[in-house]
Amino acid sequence: MAAIGSFSLLRNCAVTTRAFSNVRVSPKATSSFNSIKFLHPHHSQRSLFCTNAIHDEEASAKAAAASADSGAPTIFDKIIAKEIPSSIVYEDEKVLAFRDINPQAPVHVLVIPKARDGLTTLGKAEARHGEVLGQLLYAARIVAEKEGILDGFRVVINNGPGACQSVYHLHLHVLGGRQMKWPPG
Repeated sequence: MAAIGSFSLLRNCAVTTRAFSNVRVSPKATSSFNSIKFLHPHHSQRSLFCTNAIHDEEASAKAAAASADSGAPTIFDKIIAKEIPSSIVYEDEKVLAFRDINPQAPVHVLVIPKARDGLTTLGKAEARHGEVLGQLLYAARIVAEKEGILDGFRVVINNGPGACQSVYHLHLHVLGGRQMKWPPG
């Protein structure tokens, strides 16, 4: 989940960097050292912050991947067992959907299988997982309807450290309530 927060910082940084790259300075201003000095340090600090956010997110994902197959309970296992409180949006016998604690959109709900059964990543799915995979997507649709975003939502699955997966218990992010952009990132 920490990686999700880092993603938000990274996204905000990218928007800020794009805004600064579009700044046009008049020829008069470029001859003034003070004008350049004013713009340059802020841009540099933001760039440094972006680099650190990228590194932290990637480092967190790599650290999480190192213990992915340990069999230890994940934070999601603890939420399923009601050891950690969550804001449940939908639940049936196979899946649980709850609000993300660090939302990246007005609606950000995680949908997880109640039984991990080897599904730490989508890349480990086997034919025997077909039913629960279908149930996860159907639950995403139910969540979208309950949240009033059925006319426009996105389902995201991060797979492995290259996608900055931070919890090794397969999960879908259902995002909506705002205009989504393309490409997603």
